[in-house]
Amino acid sequence: MKPSRLNACGEWVLDRFPLASLWKDHMTHYYAPKNFNFWYFFGSLALLVLVNQFLTGILLTMNYKPDAKLAFDSVEYIMRDVSWGWLVRYMHSTGASAFFIVVYLHMFRGIMYGSFKQPRELIWIFGMLIFVALMAEAFMGYLLPWGQMSYWGAQVIISLFSAIPVIGDDLSLWIRGDYVVSDATLNRFFAFHVIAVPLVLVMLVFMHIVALHEVGSNNPDGIDIKKVKDKDGVPLDGIPFHPYYTVKDIAGVGVFLIFFATIIFYMPEMGGYFLEHANFIPADPMKTPEHIAPLWYFTPFYAILRAIPDKFAGVIGMGGAIVVLFLLPWLDRNPVRSIRYRGGIYKKALALFVISFIALGYLGTQPATPVMTNVARVFTAIYFGFFLLMPIYTRWEKTKPVPERVTAELSLEEQFPAFIEAFEEITEVAPEPVDDGQHHAFRSTFFSRRPNPEGIRNVTTRLAKKLKESLD
Repeated sequence: MKPSRLNACGEWVLDRFPLASLWKDHMTHYYAPKNFNFWYFFGSLALLVLVNQFLTGILLTMNYKPDAKLAFDSVEYIMRDVSWGWLVRYMHSTGASAFFIVVYLHMFRGIMYGSFKQPRELIWIFGMLIFVALMAEAFMGYLLPWGQMSYWGAQVIISLFSAIPVIGDDLSLWIRGDYVVSDATLNRFFAFHVIAVPLVLVMLVFMHIVALHEVGSNNPDGIDIKKVKDKDGVPLDGIPFHPYYTVKDIAGVGVFLIFFATIIFYMPEMGGYFLEHANFIPADPMKTPEHIAPLWYFTPFYAILRAIPDKFAGVIGMGGAIVVLFLLPWLDRNPVRSIRYRGGIYKKALALFVISFIALGYLGTQPATPVMTNVARVFTAIYFGFFLLMPIYTRWEKTKPVPERVTAELSLEEQFPAFIEAFEEITEVAPEPVDDGQHHAFRSTFFSRRPNPEGIRNVTTRLAKKLKESLD
């Protein structure tokens, strides 16, 4: 086809579909704050992992059998006999954990820099709905391998719905499709996992991005860049998202893929956290595993469930731990957005919240001993205290003056000398190996260095002092 005809076809499409205006409004003429930092990689990484899950999921469904008698064997067939099936399966299973890692860090950035505050409340709500849909998607996909932990984990979680008064028994029966987790459960979970929830996720991601571009992105200073514009209406502290942040995100994607590929090829099970050892055993309704626990990304909420003695109250607590996140825009009464200019009370409260969340995640993987249960109760109280006491302590804290314009971020070139100095301090030159006639690998200058305990201690002490100063 001649170039003129190609141009005519292109113009015909553009006259009927606003592709050029979409690209202009959401990429080349969408002005984002010029001081984005490391924490702003995780939104684009979440989108990347979502695409990975869709593509690998489609490939897996080509050989997977949603049948209680065939499901486990079909997964083994994918792993052993399908060309590159093992890679596709590991990309999907590792992608599930990677999705929650980047989403949790994305949510933490929002809490840290106040991205949930006015006028971005709706963006936060859409984001939390994505989180809930993602949890449903992961839970339903967790059953599909039909291994021991898949089967019994689903049995335990679904039985929790029976604790709801009046409708509990009927609801759990409807979710299972039978009186126990069976072939009917597997079929309906497969339908939800492959069709229903992905459609909801795509819709919510679209709404999340549209809402974000309507009010504009937040930044580490928590300043609205739309307030200061030039004569052409362009924010003075903004730069076009494309090509500046698309290129920057590609660099972040490259680093992410290094870690992602390392896990896939060298440690896909991640010590049983990404793929549990019991899930390599076919589901056996007659044999209960010694310790039943969900995958790591559910364990903080599972620990809250176990920390509360009453079953129904535990379900309320587990659900409340998620619901309270939806209320964050109205719980925080401080007008300052960014943690950079907030008082020490909020910084200490956020630090305690992070510690409690990580601790609950660990406790959720451990057997429910009396000691572990009591510790989980303490961290559960800290978790809820961060949110429920927020209307009080956010009014008390003394904030710093917020600048009128965004502050500059150090470039990578400016930060690199500090990294080099720290590396030289925490390492020392190793003595030359004895020439015993054998081959000695890694004789380069870099690998001839070894850890320096005193330097590590000094660098750690300085970092701890800087962290303390930031919290004061």
